[in-house]
Amino acid sequence: MTELTFHPLSEIRATELLALLTDPDVRRHMPLAGDSWDAESAAAWARAKDAQWQQNGYGPWAIRIDGAFAGWGGYQKEGDEADLGLVLLPGQWGHGAAIFRELVRRGADLQIRNITIMLPPSRVRLKGLARLGFEPAGELEYAGQRFLKFRLVT
Repeated sequence: MTELTFHPLSEIRATELLALLTDPDVRRHMPLAGDSWDAESAAAWARAKDAQWQQNGYGPWAIRIDGAFAGWGGYQKEGDEADLGLVLLPGQWGHGAAIFRELVRRGADLQIRNITIMLPPSRVRLKGLARLGFEPAGELEYAGQRFLKFRLVT
């Protein structure tokens, strides 16, 4: 059985974060990621993600699968909603649905009621979202980029 564990992002080595943040297959779906990553900027990014816990009462986690860093996921405040993000290394993409279910469970524990996700138009395989309970909720522009918005219907 696969063991999922969740940790502060700042606990992950910068080299592991860099592997995720610079992976071409990951970056293809992250239009806001930027181009200039190094160990210092990756560590600062992780600290900023962790700070969301103090600011909002929730935030993202680093995710390990069987002890190995797999990516990050969790909640980020977007207006009055909690936007669920999940970014995994390509070799871990098959674990996405199980991680998603655990993130939704943790969101319920944190009293998060209104869950949305924003995906860039490069994400064309969207049928799995319906199976997970998401419905289209329009489009929006964020930081100069277009995103498709979906809302979890519970």
